[in-house]
Amino acid sequence: MDSLPLWAQILILVALLAVAGFFSIAETSMMAINRFRLRHLAKQGNRAAKRTQALLDQTERLLGVILIGNNVVNTISAMFSGAIAAHYWGQNQYALSIAAALISFAIIVFSELTPKVIGAAYPEKIALPASFILKPLLTLLYPAVWFTNMFTNGLLKLMRINPNPDEEHLSNEEVRALVLEQTPLMPKKHKSILVNLFDLEEVEVNDLMTPRSKIEALDINDDIDTIRHQLVTCYHNKLPVYDGELNNILGIFHIRKALHHLEDGSLTIEEIKNSLTKPYFIPSETGIFEQLQNFQEDQQRLGVVVDEYSEVLGILTMEDVVEEMVGEFTSAAPNSNARTSWGKDGSVVVDASTPLRQLNRRLKLKLPLDGPKTLNGLILEELQDIPDAQVSLRFEGCIVEVVHVDEQGVRSARLMKVKSTH
Repeated sequence: MDSLPLWAQILILVALLAVAGFFSIAETSMMAINRFRLRHLAKQGNRAAKRTQALLDQTERLLGVILIGNNVVNTISAMFSGAIAAHYWGQNQYALSIAAALISFAIIVFSELTPKVIGAAYPEKIALPASFILKPLLTLLYPAVWFTNMFTNGLLKLMRINPNPDEEHLSNEEVRALVLEQTPLMPKKHKSILVNLFDLEEVEVNDLMTPRSKIEALDINDDIDTIRHQLVTCYHNKLPVYDGELNNILGIFHIRKALHHLEDGSLTIEEIKNSLTKPYFIPSETGIFEQLQNFQEDQQRLGVVVDEYSEVLGILTMEDVVEEMVGEFTSAAPNSNARTSWGKDGSVVVDASTPLRQLNRRLKLKLPLDGPKTLNGLILEELQDIPDAQVSLRFEGCIVEVVHVDEQGVRSARLMKVKSTH
């Protein structure tokens, strides 16, 4: 100590605090770094990312070398500051106490708290460069790390704690939350598609199908002029063909096959029958993901949804599934309610047979989806009867007012927005 000037001693002390700060900032950044982002960088060939990932794959040793380095340097700093105080002020208890307080404050602020806050704020920018130093240190201090970890593992065994638990996997809800949290890093449309994919886990084909009441189909028993007019005015390119009753579906008719016959007026009932393709039936409780795979494997784009009694419930197309994932397309039938939106007065009149999922998506509502599939079904479930007069029901975010009723149920209803009470 006598051979070193005061400025050199202080410089050494500052260097020790900086080294301790390096271990603190490296520890926090290594533990806080995004593992998914790190894997992505490593797969792209980033050497620093590969080195960092290799260090994190042996977390026990990594923490060992960081904590050994940090505690050894902090201990040396405390001893060195005490030696400086003793050299200049002797064994004065006040001087030694003040020196101990100052070095403790310096360690907390400059070697612990500040570096860890910075490491948590910028984990990737710090962890990757820090791996250049930690990697050789891990090799150099391996004997000390091994010796320390041996005692640590023994203590954990006595406490019946498994130091190597099974790798945790993110659940669908956790991944969904992860996607929602990445708002600044992901385009809004991409985020919406990913969230919709997770939501499809709970969706069945009867949630997305066009209901029976809205199916446009050909009755083979109609006269040819009626059928010809229906084909000319039809919006779809494929129509189910049935014999007298919708449950007796004969097949699917591709309208493009009749275009030249429609032009020259030579279309006949027999020609339609000969052009039919075999109908593709879908059980009503099939999950959407499963049905998407079935569409792909069976090379189909349209299916007839049936219940357990083979009653036709609706029609499902590939477009229905894709729209649920990416949003509705601009192409819609002229008489459809695809452009359903709130009016200036905060209300809208809708067909009561509209699926609740569509209303939720188009009007940003939260109508319950765990029961009936349509607005008509929801109203009837709530009232336990077909209303014989205009009644109103309140749900979260809107009031539903019955507008038109017939013997079979509610035909139309007016939805009115209400402000949330939360």
